[in-house]
Amino acid sequence: MSRLSSSTTLVAVVCLVLLIISLYELNWLQNEHMRYHHDMAEKSQTLALHTSKPSSYPLHTNNINVPVFVPFGRNVDSGFLKHVFDTFTHFGYVRKDLNTTNNWDVLWAHDYPFSKLSTQLHNLHSNKKVNHFPGSGYITNKMDLATSNIPFVPKAFKIPQQNKQLMDYASKNSHKMFVQKGNDHRGIKIEKIEKLDLKQNDSFVQEFVDNPLLVDGHKFDIGVYTIITSIDPLIVYIYNGDILFRYCPEKYYPFDPNKVDKYVVGDDYLPTWEVPSLKRYFNNFGYNMRDSFNAFMKESGKNPDKIWNQVEEAIRIICLYKESAIQKVLSSYPSKRNFFEMVRFDFVVDDKLNVYVMEANMSPNLSSAHFPPNRILYEQVLFSLFSLVGLASFAAKMSHEERDDIEVSDRSIMVYQQECFINHLCKDCLPPECQLCQHCLMKSGTSIKTLKQAYNEHVRKRDCKRIFPPSLNFESVNATDVPDDLTPENQFLFRWFKAKCLMDQSWC
Repeated sequence: MSRLSSSTTLVAVVCLVLLIISLYELNWLQNEHMRYHHDMAEKSQTLALHTSKPSSYPLHTNNINVPVFVPFGRNVDSGFLKHVFDTFTHFGYVRKDLNTTNNWDVLWAHDYPFSKLSTQLHNLHSNKKVNHFPGSGYITNKMDLATSNIPFVPKAFKIPQQNKQLMDYASKNSHKMFVQKGNDHRGIKIEKIEKLDLKQNDSFVQEFVDNPLLVDGHKFDIGVYTIITSIDPLIVYIYNGDILFRYCPEKYYPFDPNKVDKYVVGDDYLPTWEVPSLKRYFNNFGYNMRDSFNAFMKESGKNPDKIWNQVEEAIRIICLYKESAIQKVLSSYPSKRNFFEMVRFDFVVDDKLNVYVMEANMSPNLSSAHFPPNRILYEQVLFSLFSLVGLASFAAKMSHEERDDIEVSDRSIMVYQQECFINHLCKDCLPPECQLCQHCLMKSGTSIKTLKQAYNEHVRKRDCKRIFPPSLNFESVNATDVPDDLTPENQFLFRWFKAKCLMDQSWC
């Protein structure tokens, strides 16, 4: 009897242990099930963040370390900013509404923002960026640029203020043709001088380039994406990975001023891949637009470098000419480092390979909806722009000062070791080259910040090419030879780039 009781007790204990184990396993399975669904929800949220279409914006996040961009302009969700929005998303930004938050990192304005957002943009934290400079209209306003009497810009006259000068010029150049334009550049048509409306306010009359270079009989224009990262000192880059070419849909000859498709590039332009002499380079050889054009030029016995050298010089001259006016507007803002500008300079070329600037677009078209093959150009432009100005930085939430300390040390920007330390010429910091010595730089924190910005841009410029300060020839560079018509700030930066060039040819 006692043996049976012991057996029963043992069975009961075993059953109890098995029951406890079963309850534990059930609880474990429930926890794993909940954890699985929690992880899947997080993955779905992350996937949605990176694959949402523009129409699904704005996106929200509770993570304060995620960088935020806000768009500004009319009809920003109509699709023309799709590649811009996608680029922000690729770099981990989320979109919010400017009307509901001031906690943003980048304001992307399609319209000029400084009138409507004056109060907000005058009080920016150092980590915020805006894609326009205050006063950039001195470059992008079509009438102001055309009538500034700048080299490379065809002669133009404000109407009606300069009617007399126009008539005098026309009488001395009877063979010239003219077009009347407004700031929207719409409705352009060649007219005889006597048929122009010289009472139309806010317009200008510009000399027409009547001997254009043609490709397969088609006139064309050239769009060069240009990035300004600093004003006084001036720093200017162009996107050098490709150039936008747009061809008139009708052949230029026989010329007929009533057929604007012969001489005006409109929305329905002829793209490179449909121009007979270019499409084999573009379609068959895999060239981009610029390389296709260059190959055609060389095959025709012409040197395309003559065009590109003039393009860079024209952009340099215009930016330098307008810099002081922009600086006056910018001077009312606490910091110059919150702003950058990306414009597209449009050029035409005559049959002697002379280059003429037609306009500079403040918010150039970056939509490939009409011409899908342009997508890669627009995305590459934006990718290089984001890298150059620091929007792609992993430290987007840091201030400029914090980011500078991580990305570049003070030692990286030091130059002129011999002048500063060996010859002891720079004790008083008076000679211009001495301003770059360590002990002289330490007296000016602003100068150090300027050089660190220039250093960082050089490192992360990707397919961008610096055109001011201009590229240098290492074999002939003279560290003391700096143009004396530049502002002191521009001379300072020019001299630093020359010194870096002498130390390392990659800086030339």
